[in-house]
Amino acid sequence: MAREDFIEIKTTCTRDCYDSCGITVLKNQDGSVHRVVGDHDHAVSRGSLCGKCALAYNGVWRDPDVRLKTPLKRVGPKGEGRFEPVSWDEAFADIAGQLNDIAASKGADRILNTHYTGTCSTIAGHFPDRFFNRLGATEVDPDTVCNNAGHVGLTYVIGNSAHGFDPATAKDADCILVWGANPSASAPHFHKHWLPDSGAQVIVVDPIAHETAKDADLHLQLNPGSDGALAFGMAHVALMNGLVDHAFIEANVVGWDEVADAVEAATLERTAGLTGLAPELIERAALAYAKGPSLMWLGQGMQRQKMGGNAFRACAMLWAATGNAGKPGAGISFLNGAGARGVKTGFVSAPQLATSRRPAISHMDLADALLDAAQSSAIICWNNNIMASSPEQNRLREGLAREDLFTVCIELFETDTTAYADYVLPAASFLEADDLMFPYFNYTVSAVAKAIEPPGEARPNQDIFRGLARAMGYNDPEFAETDREIIDRVLDQVAKPLSFEDLKQAGTVRVYDETQIQFADMTFQTPSGKIEIASARAEADGHSRVPLPHADGAADAGRYRVLSPATKWTMNSSYANDPKVREQMEGAVCFIHPQDATTDGIADGTPIELANDQGKLALTAKITTDVTPGSLLVYKGQWPSLHEQSSANINVLNPGDKTDMGESCCVHGVEAELRVIG
Repeated sequence: MAREDFIEIKTTCTRDCYDSCGITVLKNQDGSVHRVVGDHDHAVSRGSLCGKCALAYNGVWRDPDVRLKTPLKRVGPKGEGRFEPVSWDEAFADIAGQLNDIAASKGADRILNTHYTGTCSTIAGHFPDRFFNRLGATEVDPDTVCNNAGHVGLTYVIGNSAHGFDPATAKDADCILVWGANPSASAPHFHKHWLPDSGAQVIVVDPIAHETAKDADLHLQLNPGSDGALAFGMAHVALMNGLVDHAFIEANVVGWDEVADAVEAATLERTAGLTGLAPELIERAALAYAKGPSLMWLGQGMQRQKMGGNAFRACAMLWAATGNAGKPGAGISFLNGAGARGVKTGFVSAPQLATSRRPAISHMDLADALLDAAQSSAIICWNNNIMASSPEQNRLREGLAREDLFTVCIELFETDTTAYADYVLPAASFLEADDLMFPYFNYTVSAVAKAIEPPGEARPNQDIFRGLARAMGYNDPEFAETDREIIDRVLDQVAKPLSFEDLKQAGTVRVYDETQIQFADMTFQTPSGKIEIASARAEADGHSRVPLPHADGAADAGRYRVLSPATKWTMNSSYANDPKVREQMEGAVCFIHPQDATTDGIADGTPIELANDQGKLALTAKITTDVTPGSLLVYKGQWPSLHEQSSANINVLNPGDKTDMGESCCVHGVEAELRVIG
């Protein structure tokens, strides 16, 4: 059939990905879906979807035999996943009764609310917060499982970690420094198009030789945890070659004098020893970046280490010292929130409903909280699969197995987490409801347009929480506000006149006609209004006043450093239950450097086991120089129940250690012993 024979509906992928790809749903004339494909008009996806989305959105995500279609109530022991279907009215009434009883007898703060980026869309991702604000539940801070160290570290320096450079300015850049990000897995279309199309020299800093690193003009494959030392070493090269912008520093920076001696001491020889890099590579990268104009893309993976917040501050110090700000082709970026486009979406969460609330806890403390009845009487999980994605997997499982812990999961599928639920409520996917999407890289806004009906009785997140609010007896007007009213309130803030109908027709619209220059006015949201290399706020919070040229030491004797980044076939744990996606994944594989393989007598295909005080994980060895000596690579994202040997994934080894800042996840600091099986 020709394309014109189909009804086309434009929408947007709402996954936790920089690309936020435009999607076209091709529907037959009878209303059934023929196929989900890329939107040819979308500037990022350019008519194609990445491999994982192309498979999943035409596979398990629309499979009525796999999707949850009706509310389920537990009928067996926790962990067995035995349920019976119930009506929404019965589920709402029982859940509301349980939550009201807990709130009245023990306090609403004993009800834990855990969520993350199962969808990044505006309403489905944030409207549920209205319910938890009103209830007074305790939030498990979502960013602590991912990127909070980077947010805290960068905020100390520039005041706002969610307003990065405009990617459109890449055309003006001579150098793009990708530090600790893997676009080939987490931004595949930016990897394929944006980086090469920029014409800039691309430098990648990463301990793993992923596809973007291999395609780059220069890859600095440093020792894990030595990013802070490398930033100081590159600043040293800039200083020695007259490329430190002292006029810029004098006008816009606080604290350069407090790090100048450490920069001068960070010689090439010293930096090479700390990072494991050849001095000439460090020098080459530093000169290219410092000459500029240059963009610095700080990835989320880099701050998931022991001193991740410090590493971000050190990188920002390098950025400030070279004056790569306030001009075309220059800037720094962690991510871009809606505020980078002048749009405020905080009202979607209705923070005014929170009259009393216990401070949020870290995902690193979740297992402790679940094992302590004095801290938790109930948990509601939505937009995440904590049994796959959170640390201390064995202890987490033990906590969820508590019979006195009332557990509700809102999901598209039965997962390792729903197996412990008292109620499982079926959620609609982004293909099944209207919404908005603000990509966290491009300066655009996108329509999320309902293309198909949800399976069975599944409902969008916001409708589930509206129904639960009614059952709880909440009559606040915030729960009566419709999706369309929220969409209109958001779009009314966009710089150009834009209706939701117009947006659905276009799919994605750039908010500004002109390329935006980050920090064009040289004002920063810091106490001084300047870039703060030296931060009194950091010092008051118990951190060093200035960033440090830190490098982690080697792993303890007999152990390896275990890195667990994203694979290109999953998004966190999303898609890992699709059969065709699973065929593409390399399975339970541990990548090991040839030097270490020789020492341990390991060949390709050798069955091995990684073990530490937390647990153990059976894997198959694969030898590669994609990792550095002394470190191992095991991709995250597998569902524990789908691991054939261990019924676990890499988080079974994660002790939940916290980064230096933000009580965030130090997952790339995990260490384990390697044993040959058999």
